[in-house]
Amino acid sequence: MEKKFKQEPSDIVKVVLFGPESTGKTTLSEQLARHYSTVWVPEYAREYLQDKWNNERKTCEPDDLLPIAEGQMRLENALAKKATDILICDTDLLETKVYSEAYYIGHCDPVLEKYALQNSYNLYLLTYIDVPWVGDDLRDKPNDRENMFSYFKNTLIKYNRNFIVLKGDKKTRFKTAVGQIDILLQK
Repeated sequence: MEKKFKQEPSDIVKVVLFGPESTGKTTLSEQLARHYSTVWVPEYAREYLQDKWNNERKTCEPDDLLPIAEGQMRLENALAKKATDILICDTDLLETKVYSEAYYIGHCDPVLEKYALQNSYNLYLLTYIDVPWVGDDLRDKPNDRENMFSYFKNTLIKYNRNFIVLKGDKKTRFKTAVGQIDILLQK
């Protein structure tokens, strides 16, 4: 059962957009994938939770997190096979772990936690909160952005992940991200 949460082996560079909601991760994921002529892995939780909201008018619950993690890894593993030298990931299981802990009083399912810590990526692009908040059916913490950003940053530090913080407008973030990714690709 647990195999479905594990990354399949791959030699490509994997980059994750990481950070609080409404900080430009999806937009930048799409831009970077176009720039590098590769594919990007969308955030499975958005589709899963939007369907749940549309059908049941319910938000995310603890029982949703393992199906979300499974769907995310299914997408990532499938798209990694279609990627060029690099795979851009709009999220990862570590982000799911952060949301689990932030929303459910520090709790994270042990299986989710195991693979959130075990799966590896070459670079995390931590998106700062200096972009305007854009609300939708799923986003619900417009007044807690600073705390959430700190939680995300502290998680990357705690688990010794390679990361940079992206600040500024879309053009500045893109340029900074490309500079860091180009360094990885040259190695």
